[in-house]
Amino acid sequence: MSRRPAPAEHPEDAATAAGDRVLTLPNLISFVRLLGVPLFLYLFLVVRADVVAIVVLAVGGTSDWVDGWIARRLRQVSRLGELLDPLADRLYILATLLAFTAREVVPWQFTAALLARELLLLGSLGVLRRYGYGPPPVHYVGKTATFLLLAAFPLLLLADAAPSVSTAAGAIGWGLAWWGLVLYWVAGAMYVVQARRLVRGMRARGTGAAA
Repeated sequence: MSRRPAPAEHPEDAATAAGDRVLTLPNLISFVRLLGVPLFLYLFLVVRADVVAIVVLAVGGTSDWVDGWIARRLRQVSRLGELLDPLADRLYILATLLAFTAREVVPWQFTAALLARELLLLGSLGVLRRYGYGPPPVHYVGKTATFLLLAAFPLLLLADAAPSVSTAAGAIGWGLAWWGLVLYWVAGAMYVVQARRLVRGMRARGTGAAA
């Protein structure tokens, strides 16, 4: 969840709201979400405890918005939190898809399509960094895609683990997953366009200064 600093009456309050605090409740939630990634992999790939793995996935997915909401509500937005939250989202998505592919819950083509988008975004971030820019702000399209994917994963695993509900869970899960993948690529294309505009602007300013 993208964490925007809460409004403050004074500039120094705004600086504090978006400061370098580490020990905050939202950061703790994000850190616990990160710990859920190796826990899920252990439960799903090693122990084969699919029911517990479904619970871990569901909690990790539904808590995606909790840390951002609490950060804004309690004015505990921090730079660390702005890094931890999307990191947890991306790790959940990548780790889950790789594990699902290993156990043939999803086809490898689906995972490859998502990994290709991540490589595209990684290349764009590398170009931005070379020109002195940080990562672009999280777009609502990207957050919607993340929400759909995180909601789809527990349903896909439920469809694989419980034959009695596999038809309904699979239909809903795959509907969410495909929409999530499409929006994931749309968001990636938007980030690439944004990066291209920034680089063009930087080059134009450099050319103007040289002239």
